[in-house]
Amino acid sequence: QVQLVESGGGLVQSGGSLRLSCAASGFTVAHYGIGWFRQAPGKAREAVACISSTGASQYYPDSVKGRFTISRDNAMNIVYLQMNSLKPEDTAVYYCAADPPTSYTATYYCTNPLVFDYWGQGTQVTVSS
Repeated sequence: QVQLVESGGGLVQSGGSLRLSCAASGFTVAHYGIGWFRQAPGKAREAVACISSTGASQYYPDSVKGRFTISRDNAMNIVYLQMNSLKPEDTAVYYCAADPPTSYTATYYCTNPLVFDYWGQGTQVTVSS
């Protein structure tokens, strides 16, 4: 049974950092396309980071580029989202998502979230000003 469990969210001051974790079970993250998304109250879901199945490509929207980094720990079967220089507008529920191996690029994953087969339950990130 495939399962994704996010953790690491919380309250942080503007300019601070958080590292979100997405623990996977039932599959190997090393071979899956992975995405991190967020949704703030009253706003549409937004992609913040994606990595292709092979790891050959990563994608970040301009809103987080240079501040967020997606990575995989294949030994632990965990995907991370390192978030630095956090801003109040980063406040949202953050979700990780996974898709079985494909040739999709990271850009395609982030711009087509419906392709992801599996989603976690989300973790709240709140950035105070």
